Amino acid sequence: MALKPLDIFKHLPKTNCKECGFPTCLAFAMQVALGKTELANCTQLSEESKKRLSQASSPPIRTITLGSEKSKVNLGGETVMFRHEKTFYNPPPIGILLSEGLSDEEIDRRLEKFCSLIYERVGLTLQGEVIAVEDKGQGRFLATVKKAFNTGKCLLLISPEAENLIKAAEICQGTKPLLFLAGQVPTEKLAQVAKATSLPIVVSSNTLEGIAKMTAVLSDQGVTDLVIYPEVNSVGTLLKNLVLIRRAAIHGGVRQLGYPVLAMPARLTDDLLTQTMYACLAIAKYASLVILSDLSGEILFPLLLERLNLFTDPQRPLATVQGLYEIGQPGRDAPLLVTSNFSLTYFIVSGEIQNSRVPAYLLVVDTEGLSVLTAWAADKLNAEKIATLVKQTKIEEKIDHRTLILPGVVAGIAGELEEELPGWKILLGPREAAYIPVFLKNWKP
Repeated sequence: MALKPLDIFKHLPKTNCKECGFPTCLAFAMQVALGKTELANCTQLSEESKKRLSQASSPPIRTITLGSEKSKVNLGGETVMFRHEKTFYNPPPIGILLSEGLSDEEIDRRLEKFCSLIYERVGLTLQGEVIAVEDKGQGRFLATVKKAFNTGKCLLLISPEAENLIKAAEICQGTKPLLFLAGQVPTEKLAQVAKATSLPIVVSSNTLEGIAKMTAVLSDQGVTDLVIYPEVNSVGTLLKNLVLIRRAAIHGGVRQLGYPVLAMPARLTDDLLTQTMYACLAIAKYASLVILSDLSGEILFPLLLERLNLFTDPQRPLATVQGLYEIGQPGRDAPLLVTSNFSLTYFIVSGEIQNSRVPAYLLVVDTEGLSVLTAWAADKLNAEKIATLVKQTKIEEKIDHRTLILPGVVAGIAGELEEELPGWKILLGPREAAYIPVFLKNWKP
């Protein structure tokens, strides 16, 4: 749970040695509470105090890591019920379920399609991350695991046989799959598999009380990398359980339920559209991993956007790196435009420049993630900053003209900018990005 500054300060040496980089121990405690520095930076903190503070400040929902370095995903690690309270940290991976009962052609088709669904959005790469492989007792489980493993995606391995799970885990060496020993399994058997493979394992039951008892026993045996799966037969029960688990872990301090939660719409219905609606609900209401039977572009993309919106820090706007961007293949007579580094603004403006089919240079000013008008009002987009960036990028060496196109909504700084950039002509562009194509087609250096 999050600690208050005074809770941290009580354990500090109170010597104000400044070795942590802060003038006093209280200032250091405040920065630790805000998440702006690490507790380890206090060189005089005793090991006992470190242990106590670490235990007290650990997230109420344990963080579980799956995959390899190239395809790593984190499950859980959340600290609040609602995003606006602070933020959500680890977006739930979205995946497909492959049963060995499917034909080889269908398995290959689903894998190929799943791996090809990759999207670019506000500078981020969005895609599905997990492939679940289910053992149906037909002898093709390990072969299907090999196919899924070769994609480089994270894996969820499901089997009623412990031996099959252990063999499948050996195929996945170098990665960290999630193991699901399906069926009514004794806790001792789960512990054996988890210890034999050193991998996270799923704990399932049709009641939350049953799950809590199993996780308590496993935790006492040193098995703590757990993902819980409440077995349900309706979407109403799924929603109820997801909310109860989150609330019990965060507000109730119930450590036995403080683990990531697996949701499998693929097991609730065969209808893919209905599965999609269930997945939408699960992403919004606290699932840590969501598995559907299959995915297509029109299903996956909206789910990825929903996830992106929910797991974007509301206190930290998405920002593009400051600098000079070339759109198309601009020549020496290409127009030079200015905008802010709010990612949505950047991608809208750059997209409209591309639509114009007029190659151009786009100067992106660091406005701390604020949009053009907001940045101007907060003095984050001003003549001095724009002029400084023009000089830093040495754009004069790339173009023959000396014309800078300013967003029309900040016309008030045009005069100041002409003073900051002697010899330059400041031209006012459109007030709305939608008019950029028409403006550029009529522009002449």
